[in-house]
Amino acid sequence: MRTTLFALLLSPTLLAAQNEAALRQAFEGKLVSVKMAMPGTSRGVEVHPQQQAPVNFRQVADRIKDFGTALKIGDQVMVTKVVVKKDSHIEFQLGGGGFGTFGDDAGSQWISADTESETAREKALKDSIKTAPGPTRRKQLEKELANARTARERENDKARAEAAQANAAREANLRVKREQGGSRFNIRYKDGIPPEALTPEGVMAALANYVDFAATGAKATAAAAVTPPTAPTGTGGLSQLKKGLSVREVEALLGPADTAGEEQQGAMTVMKRSYSADGMKVTASFVSGVLVDFVITPR
Repeated sequence: MRTTLFALLLSPTLLAAQNEAALRQAFEGKLVSVKMAMPGTSRGVEVHPQQQAPVNFRQVADRIKDFGTALKIGDQVMVTKVVVKKDSHIEFQLGGGGFGTFGDDAGSQWISADTESETAREKALKDSIKTAPGPTRRKQLEKELANARTARERENDKARAEAAQANAAREANLRVKREQGGSRFNIRYKDGIPPEALTPEGVMAALANYVDFAATGAKATAAAAVTPPTAPTGTGGLSQLKKGLSVREVEALLGPADTAGEEQQGAMTVMKRSYSADGMKVTASFVSGVLVDFVITPR
């Protein structure tokens, strides 16, 4: 029984659900500010933290052009939903998550004009012209046919104008809905979401260049988590230092810490340690035992 329960607790599905619950508790209902314009669509902005250029801003520009701007730089907005999608990406939804979710398109279909190509009256007149008893009668029927065609085109023009007006109102309504529907970040990983990414700190690190988490009390840590390391290349353990390592892994590279302490940043406890290696001083920050920031300076 214990073995079965232990296996269940370690199952990827259950762990993902537990991590999603932690992310929801950390972010949902909290206010953040965006550092970039965001499109008014549920497609949102794709973020690939593992790539050198995490965001394709040309794609963002295309989506803004197609769907308008839902959030402008500096806008403060509520985190309305955080969803872990299997093992591929994390949805970080803002102000409703973006227009285009289920039910948003109801009643907004394109309206086509109901036009007629040829009426039954026109067809009958064309047949009558062929069998008209004389030129006088034929001219009379041809005049009636021309009048019928004119009347039909007049009705068709009226139907087209009404459809165009309805579609213009539809587009205006969609623009308003897109502006009011919020947007989202889709944080994507190539080979599955790593464990450190399924934490509040991991999400903040991935979005720190695009979201200001000041209102959540974690601005400093989130911004620091994406600070590029200043380590010189090829200098022993320093060259292998990278964010995401555990305390044990860092100390296996750099040796025991010279100093150790803790400080509170909002709701998070940040462990600060300093090391000496290769004639350099390393100042490191850990959250939940994971390296989120480090700075290397000459001693």
